[in-house]
Amino acid sequence: MPICGPKLSLCGLIISVWGIIQLLLMGVFYYINSVALIEDLPLEEHYPTPQEFYAAADVAYSQNAYNCWIAACIYVLTLVISVQQFHANSRSTVA
Repeated sequence: MPICGPKLSLCGLIISVWGIIQLLLMGVFYYINSVALIEDLPLEEHYPTPQEFYAAADVAYSQNAYNCWIAACIYVLTLVISVQQFHANSRSTVA
């Protein structure tokens, strides 16, 4: 049973695929502690020692990596729904 039209389901399909790819890659880059992404970490301005800064950065990198992977899983769910809707719309226009 189609809930959305063929154009919307195709758009959801394309956006879901792109979101999965992007978030998986970002999760990997956060997981390997990419320096380019340090500005996106929720860190304080000053830390008493460098060790505390490194510990806080490691925790923040890990948390952001897991958040990206969770969001990628949600995009997988939207991909499944979009594919189902795309097939439902293609069957309803043929019949």
